[in-house]
Amino acid sequence: MIPASFDYFAPTSVDEAVRLLAEHPDAKVLAGGQSLMPVLRMRLAAPETIVDVGKIAELRGVRDDGDALVIGATTPHSAVQADPLVAEHARLISLATATIGDPQVRHLGTFGGSLAHADPAGDLPAVAVALDLSFVIAGGGGRRTVPAAEFFEGVFTTAVGEDEVLVEVRVPKYTGWGACYEKFTRVAQQWSIVAVAAAVRLDGTTIAEARVGLTNMGSVPVRARGVEEVLIGGPATVEAIRAAASHAAEGTSPPTDLNGDAEYRRHLASVLTRRAVLAAAGTG
Repeated sequence: MIPASFDYFAPTSVDEAVRLLAEHPDAKVLAGGQSLMPVLRMRLAAPETIVDVGKIAELRGVRDDGDALVIGATTPHSAVQADPLVAEHARLISLATATIGDPQVRHLGTFGGSLAHADPAGDLPAVAVALDLSFVIAGGGGRRTVPAAEFFEGVFTTAVGEDEVLVEVRVPKYTGWGACYEKFTRVAQQWSIVAVAAAVRLDGTTIAEARVGLTNMGSVPVRARGVEEVLIGGPATVEAIRAAASHAAEGTSPPTDLNGDAEYRRHLASVLTRRAVLAAAGTG
């Protein structure tokens, strides 16, 4: 199928994009198009206006900002994955980004676009909540910053308003942390049935800090607080990590669908959490 007809705008500044969105309340924002274009082609959405933010230079690139990295919203996944700053200070992002789609998708799809799409089965939202990323959003009233814990509001729903643009994502530095993104799918390049984002900081053989996020275990990404509480201060042993991982599904509301029921996903969450933390701690 082909999309319904629409008006197309390609602003070159954030202010221009915000103005266009205010003038066209039904408009959809186009970044890499890896989520929007299939929806348009299948006519699951038929907006009258498309605002393409791909030509806004401010929205692309990775930079060091002292105690944080800043990743522009339209930076392609492939650029994030290959960036040395991300590899050094936020390795979990590099690992998770490498699992998204295929090389073509990673070259066209964008970091901010994937997060703003807010698919519960998407790979980056769980990383965002695990690492406490923050989102800079521009609108008619200026710019505001929203923490990851408040950014994801529901299925395909975020704190970005209809007349707002996600500008950049701020990433606290996790230099020296171990990381792993463990993902389970039925076939290659499929959306995650369940996935686990894990980052740990060791102090000798003790887990000093731990952060664990779960993919597709609810309508929004879930922080596995129960796992973290058991891990922190404990030994980085197989037995201790297995015991912590048994808490992975606590407080979650996994869906039941053709890929598996809720109980199956709870089991997967425990197994994948154990694997991810073991790998992040260098024990597995």
